[in-house]
Amino acid sequence: MTVNLTRIYTKLGDGGETHLGDMSRVSKLHPRVEAYGTVDELNAAIGVALLAPGLSDTFAAWLRRVQNDLLDVGADLSVPTPPSGGSAEGSPRGRLRVDGAYTAWLEQACDEVNAGLEPLRSFVIPGGSPAAAHLHVCRTVCRRAERRTIAIGAEVNAEVVRYLNRLSDLLFILSRAANAGGGDGGPAEPLWDPGAHGAGGGPAGS
Repeated sequence: MTVNLTRIYTKLGDGGETHLGDMSRVSKLHPRVEAYGTVDELNAAIGVALLAPGLSDTFAAWLRRVQNDLLDVGADLSVPTPPSGGSAEGSPRGRLRVDGAYTAWLEQACDEVNAGLEPLRSFVIPGGSPAAAHLHVCRTVCRRAERRTIAIGAEVNAEVVRYLNRLSDLLFILSRAANAGGGDGGPAEPLWDPGAHGAGGGPAGS
């Protein structure tokens, strides 16, 4: 797939419309544009997370791989799938489509990291280390990208939905690992204490 960008502004979107990948024109508020726009937002959030101190070299390499794959996701979302749900090989001009290999890699990464973490005893409050906090932001943006993708309806590659679902899981697991310090005694993982500040909880300000 060759990309040749010789000019950044085109003025073609000044009226509130944009081209999809198949060159059809739609509103910038179209669900498909909302979906790949949110994927772009997620990619930017991961770029910020990569700057956080305490992120291991392995995790950073994984996140850079994810950033590249998210551009593939955006390319997939920008072109409606054929009514038959055709694959990349069967689509016009060999359109780039996300397939099961993308999701399988995420599942393998999830299993590898999760095996070394303590079992969860409560829901996690976003925070702890800077890396963990940034990864939680990425996780929530990823969940929104998943919802926006589902909102497209039938003409969407179902593997993209699965990929975003697993990616949010990986981002959550990586945030937990960042707080565990990779086993080196990182900051305590903030956990939800249900009803802690209600009438039966502790004193105000505690």
